[in-house]
Amino acid sequence: MSDSPAQAQDLLDRALESGRIHSSYLLAGPSEVVRDAALGFARGLVCIGDGPKPCNACRECMRSKPSEEPVDLDGSGKSGPLYRHIGDHPDLYWVDKGRDGTRVRIGQIRATQKALRFGANEGGYRVAVVADAEWLNHEAQNSLLKLLEEPPDRTCLVLASASSAPLVATIRSRCQKVRFPDSNSGDLRSGDLSEDRAIVLSRFDCIRGNTLPDLLDWAEEYRGSRAKAAEQVEVMLDIGSSWLSEQIKICVSEQQHVVRAQLDAHKTLSQCRKDLVQRNANPQMVAERALLAVRKSVA
Repeated sequence: MSDSPAQAQDLLDRALESGRIHSSYLLAGPSEVVRDAALGFARGLVCIGDGPKPCNACRECMRSKPSEEPVDLDGSGKSGPLYRHIGDHPDLYWVDKGRDGTRVRIGQIRATQKALRFGANEGGYRVAVVADAEWLNHEAQNSLLKLLEEPPDRTCLVLASASSAPLVATIRSRCQKVRFPDSNSGDLRSGDLSEDRAIVLSRFDCIRGNTLPDLLDWAEEYRGSRAKAAEQVEVMLDIGSSWLSEQIKICVSEQQHVVRAQLDAHKTLSQCRKDLVQRNANPQMVAERALLAVRKSVA
């Protein structure tokens, strides 16, 4: 595991410099950070310039420059292309769930498998980035395993995930893992928190005084459109996990059973995240289970 985002990026830069490339990578950390890192790494794999890659000056880098109007390769994007080339480079592919999506679909993964079956058009690497990898549903993960087990020559699959927890262990074990720590993870109460996240954090600070009806009312706020509710519950689970980590550090010198209870709650939140993503669970029900687990751990 990397101690800082800079160290994580250095691991990728050294791989590009040495030419020792694994067939698959799992980049885990804050969503925008790992998406940017995955994009840069993919572009670096096809760069033919000298010095640090991508050089942003060679022919291949110009072709892989992200387009403002990307073209959807399978016609499935309702809120933007979900399966597309990076820029107009024929050897670079990008998959994500889209702004309004609630999962990365098996059809996208099958299209990726088909694309990686063939050699690179330009004689280098053929690369696919699966952004939002934490939103791969169960079928898509099983399909992805086949690609990980028998990777074609000179191909690279890059998974970018806000959390590796929703991914099955066999996927995690077959990837070269690069962890991008959250630069704010050491300070949950950083002034950089958005107003919405700060409100959720303050509610966790008050959770000891919440009754069961209070928690159910909180969970009921995550009703409505599943896509929007799932996104909000994801934020709540993220902050809840960080809040529990903070509490564990505070309690580590106290009675062992207190720490154990909070570790159990941490596991419950990880399972809630898996249920939300892989099993298409009802966001309100997921929120209820998570909030009750946190409240019980600090009783």
